[in-house]
Parts: sequence; structure tokens; C-alpha cells
Amino acid sequence: MTGTAPDYVLHYAPDNASLIVRLMLEELRLPYRTALVDRSARQQDNAGYRTLNPAGLIPALETPDGPIFETAAILLWLSERHGAMAPAPGSADRAGFLKWLFFTSNTLHADLRMLFYPERHAGAPEAVPAFAAATRARISRHLALLDAMAATQPAWFRPDTPSVLTCYLPPLLRWVALYPQDTAGWFDLAAVPALHAVAAAMETRPSARAAAEAEGLGATIFTHPSYACPPEGSAT
Repeated sequence: MTGTAPDYVLHYAPDNASLIVRLMLEELRLPYRTALVDRSARQQDNAGYRTLNPAGLIPALETPDGPIFETAAILLWLSERHGAMAPAPGSADRAGFLKWLFFTSNTLHADLRMLFYPERHAGAPEAVPAFAAATRARISRHLALLDAMAATQPAWFRPDTPSVLTCYLPPLLRWVALYPQDTAGWFDLAAVPALHAVAAAMETRPSARAAAEAEGLGATIFTHPSYACPPEGSAT
């Protein structure tokens, strides 16, 4: 959404982890503006951006309380700040929500980075194929665990109820389908039907349509994704 003097500035690159935060801002119907981080020019390494996110990763969100980085931290802060899209602190559902949020962030999302950039993590170049294969196997196990959780339809992760995790997981499923490009299609979304149902519902929401238009993501951005054709910037 746009508005006068928005409280939030999302520093983003198309089809990057900033997409997850954009979905959350749209679902909360919060005024915000975006600031492009041009990956093709390595702007994430600029001194100015590093004052917002010293790790040089995308996204960063400027807020009235200062800049926040790390996707899960931004989502959790927004949820608590606005009292929406997650079980309230102290509620009976809070523990279940938190464990799966941080599993998604610290385990699944972290392994996706290793899959997308195996040459940074495998050591010797000849170790890359085995490293990538082991990473794919781990990701398959992570997704199976998440699918089993989704099948129980907790209040904070249902196809008919937008939440922190319905903003977080569908973009990860999108990237599993698309990257790395030389092994695209290695994972079949049909293997995780409960996650597929959440992704299918999410991509029809106004938040996803707004994100798709802003970042050039196409129509079926989670269930049958295509590579981004953004109006500005670069996804890689």
C-alpha cells in the first residue's frame, strides 16, 4: 500500500526474501514505501545499506524504532506491533507457532541458501554435486515435516487464514521450484499437499497480486511459478 508519510520503508530486491515482508505489510494493510537494492550493482554491499543491515542481506525494514533485519525478526516484530497474524504472546498457541516459525527461518530457509549457493558452502569445487544432493535431501525432509504440521491446520497456518507463516512459506516453495536454475523442478509440490493448499490460497489474495505486479512475478506465483520480470532491479 502507499500512503502519506509511511512508518515503514522496505529495502527490497525483486523476488528476494523481501517478498515475504512485502506480503506481510500488504496483509496488514500498512502504508509503506519501497527502496530498491540493486543486486546487479551489488548495492547490498554499499556502506549506506550496511548501516541498515550490517550483514548485507535483503531485506531491511526501516521502522519508527529503527531498522530491522532478518526476515523472521521483521515478521515477528510486525505481528507484535500490530497485534495480528500470529498467536499473542502468552497464548496457548504461541509455543507451537514460534517453534515452526524458527524452524522455517533457521532450518528450511538457511538450507535453501546453501542449495542456491552451494559453491559458497561446499568447500572444494568437486564437492559441490554431493553437497547439493545432500542439501536437497534435507530440504525434502524439512518440507515433509512442515506438511505434516500443515495437515493439522493449526489456527496460525490455514489456507483460509493469512498469518506470519502463510506469508513466509509460499515464497520458499516458489524458490524451491525455480532455483538453482540448472536443477529447477527437482521438487514436486504435489508431494506436500497441505503446503500446496496454503500456497494456492495465498496466491489468490490481494497481497500476493499486489506483490506479483510490483515485482513482475506472474499470476500463479507459488503453485506454478515463473522467473521474475521485474520493472526495476534484478532478482539475482
